[in-house]
Amino acid sequence: MASVQSEAQRRRGLWVVAICFTAVVFDGYDLIVYGATLPSILAYEEWHMTPVLAGVIGSYALVGMLVGTLVCGLVTDLIGRRRMMLASIVWFSLFMGACAVAPNAQVFGLFRLLAGIGLGGVLPTAVALTVEFAPKGRRNFFNAMTCSGYSIGAILASLLAIALVQDYGFRIMYAIGTLPLVLLVPLAWKFLPESVEYLAAKGKTAEAHKVAERFGLPVTESATDPDTRTTAKGVLRLFRPPYVALLMVFAVACLIGQLLTYGLNTWLPQIMRTAGYPLGPALQFLVALSLGAIVGALVLSALADRVGGRIVLIGGFATAVVSLLLMSMNPPTAALYLAVALAGVGANGTMVVLNGYAATQFAADVRASALGVMMGIGKMGAVLGPLVGGWVMAANVGVEWSFYAFLLPAAVGVVTMFFDRGAPMTSEAVREPVVEK
Repeated sequence: MASVQSEAQRRRGLWVVAICFTAVVFDGYDLIVYGATLPSILAYEEWHMTPVLAGVIGSYALVGMLVGTLVCGLVTDLIGRRRMMLASIVWFSLFMGACAVAPNAQVFGLFRLLAGIGLGGVLPTAVALTVEFAPKGRRNFFNAMTCSGYSIGAILASLLAIALVQDYGFRIMYAIGTLPLVLLVPLAWKFLPESVEYLAAKGKTAEAHKVAERFGLPVTESATDPDTRTTAKGVLRLFRPPYVALLMVFAVACLIGQLLTYGLNTWLPQIMRTAGYPLGPALQFLVALSLGAIVGALVLSALADRVGGRIVLIGGFATAVVSLLLMSMNPPTAALYLAVALAGVGANGTMVVLNGYAATQFAADVRASALGVMMGIGKMGAVLGPLVGGWVMAANVGVEWSFYAFLLPAAVGVVTMFFDRGAPMTSEAVREPVVEK
């Protein structure tokens, strides 16, 4: 039976959420900074950058994230979530600093690839910790807050690019990416606990109860059951019934959501430059996209707590379809800003709900692994997104085709979520009492 949290225990849990949120802010900044600096990089004559090469380099960090998410998501359940979070933050911060001093496009691309490995470990770990330590009954909401850090990081990247790049060049933006080493790592080292679920699953019962007592969390019997502890054999259960079908639905939806999110975040400023907007206003569209993602994540997650994730995800992908269609019609500027914001709702906002919803559908002993596999497969879409944008830009077709290229995957996302049939859990999991209507 779940224990009742005191106010002090709730505050400690919110500290964990705050650390995870801040990590995701830097994660979002480091990913979106490439899109925010891409017009300046394309104009940097010493690197001789073409749209196709820019798309390839844009995909490098996401290839790294693919590797990092798959490896880190699986290893997290084996070595612990605290250590994985700390290692991921240090890793991506160091290689962001390396990007700032890269001598050419090829070396820059290599450092983006390596930074991506660390970035890939942040989100699955942050989601798993947030879902575990957030107050019961509000897990989707607090997960949305944590994941909205990605979009806040994107806004920071856009605003700082507007303020700094024209006068100081694009390199300063990557130097800023080293700040977690001094701002976040010390706090995480001191305040971030190890997961109760991980400790219990590893048979460290005394430590699990100690952490659980500090945070007012239950130690479930299934977590301490030797048959369900996280081992390589336990991870393999994800790829057998009853989990495999659910995992594949979430993985395909994640792939589509990542394609939309990273494709638009990488190429939107350059698309708007091609449409005739100066650099400043073109970057402002990236701010609108990120603001839409934040508002959409919070609103859609609140709806998911009420009506269920499946319905909200169908609506989210449908919103992406409508917004991209509107953007392709070259509407007045005010309507275009609204459509871009709605695209943020339908892309990244929907991804936030998907991450939180998926986290509640798997048993505790395989949750982080399930999220890691889902996000790892999803990163294939993240890799494709910048490539697709580069191919369309290089083809010199109308601007509207840059939006059509992302509209079709969004429509596939709507269809995919109709195959979600719910969670066939075989051990205790963290689920919210939602009602599907």
